[in-house]
Amino acid sequence: MTDLTSINSSRTGMASESRNIIDHYHYWNHEAILADLDSRANNFSIICSNLYNDFNIATCIRNANAFLAKRVFIYGSKQYDRRGTVGTHHYVRSVHCGTLDRLVQGLDTLAEQVGPLHLVAMDNVENSISLESYQWPTNKHAVIILGQEQVGVPPELLQMAQDTVYITQYGSVRSLNVGTASGIAMYDYCKKVIV
Repeated sequence: MTDLTSINSSRTGMASESRNIIDHYHYWNHEAILADLDSRANNFSIICSNLYNDFNIATCIRNANAFLAKRVFIYGSKQYDRRGTVGTHHYVRSVHCGTLDRLVQGLDTLAEQVGPLHLVAMDNVENSISLESYQWPTNKHAVIILGQEQVGVPPELLQMAQDTVYITQYGSVRSLNVGTASGIAMYDYCKKVIV
């Protein structure tokens, strides 16, 4: 749990750190911060679909840091607007996978490190399960698959998923922005799984 005092002190000018990090890490070098984050990473990773240069990848990466995901896989284009991460991409272990074969190889490597994986696609398609009632796996490493604007989760990734989960909405919009959806999904995982 993050101490809100340490976060707020940098907002009030009590610290002169220019990196977008909490006060706890101010005197740590980059490698030491990464090592500490690695040692505390939660038992989930994410896949961001970036087949069409999605502008929300940066928000997904920032959320992955906030909720301490183990890995971020970027499937498709390596290019995204890093300005939206506000430097957070420096503190997230990410793997670019330009093809489906590369993604599968990356997931196999992850499974060798953490054990069995359970892939969960986030999409509001037929036969998906509501996030409110979904029980995240506790005995496997969850991999949250995120689609992108207009197209959702690509069919090849939906086929790989053991579960497909949707976020209940109450208005008229067809779907949530994937950056927003990623934050909701990761928060739900942490709330339900981390004790």
